[in-house]
Amino acid sequence: MKTHEVYIGIDVAKTSLDVAMHSTEQRWNFSNDDIGIEHLVSALQELTPILVVLEATGGIEFPAASALALAGFPVAVVNPRQVRDFAKATGKLAKTDTIDAKVLAHFASAIRPEPRVLPDAVAEEFATILARRRQVIEMLTSEKNRLCRAKMSVKVSIQDHIKWLEQALAKIDDDLNQSVRKSPIWREKSLILRSAPSVGPVLSVTLLAQLPELGTLNRKQIAALVGVAPLNRDSGTLHGKRTIWGGRASVRSALYMATLVATRHNPVIKAFYQRLLNKGKSKKVALIASMRKLLTILNAMLKHGTPWRYVESPIFGSCS
Repeated sequence: MKTHEVYIGIDVAKTSLDVAMHSTEQRWNFSNDDIGIEHLVSALQELTPILVVLEATGGIEFPAASALALAGFPVAVVNPRQVRDFAKATGKLAKTDTIDAKVLAHFASAIRPEPRVLPDAVAEEFATILARRRQVIEMLTSEKNRLCRAKMSVKVSIQDHIKWLEQALAKIDDDLNQSVRKSPIWREKSLILRSAPSVGPVLSVTLLAQLPELGTLNRKQIAALVGVAPLNRDSGTLHGKRTIWGGRASVRSALYMATLVATRHNPVIKAFYQRLLNKGKSKKVALIASMRKLLTILNAMLKHGTPWRYVESPIFGSCS
């Protein structure tokens, strides 16, 4: 087989790596640890694949994907939902590790996703901290809801836990800020992002850690990547409807909260949001469009290395 025809799919589990090559029956299985990953890299070096595809699996794919990228392989980490939709479309309804690896290899050959920049060690650390921050916020919300219904015998305990969680959240936010200050590159990018009204430390760190493509793609690509690009859903009785789906939920959540603030305090986004409402758009549609507008502007700011005060310049396009 010619080397330019080699497409590899890797199904990542907590303890194992199942590997398949498209259009052949070749299979490999390696342990998902330092030794297994070293053997994986050695095996693929003999094949010189033009693309290696793995699914995003909550972070356990990072060691293998990073090692492959460092070894010079073109690596794409893709959304599992895209792969499952592709598998259904090709009639692969069963789901096993071996089948998943084969589907990933076929996906690599047919779809050829662009290899994207993997988060570096700093980005991975930030992503971990942000995940913990979301967990603490969820626990805070749950405890506050319980407090409203709790009997006096347990209220003190819940109040103490709420106080502890609030202190933990403050510590996490402080750690994030300190970490950004220690990285010159991240500090510069964070300053650019935070120059925009309504963009705070949480959104800036979320974008830097979980959207490393920001500033490298065009406005349509970055909107689709995050999941705020409207997609047609013309099927059956549904015609003319466009919805958003897919993308990176954690980035979208942070962007949503920042946009809520922006519709009140960011002059460009506020005017854009009000203009849509005046045209008869629903608040939900106007808010999603405003999320896309804010993301587009932030993308242009990083691409050109320009802070918010230059947002009206021609490189950002019309704000209407």
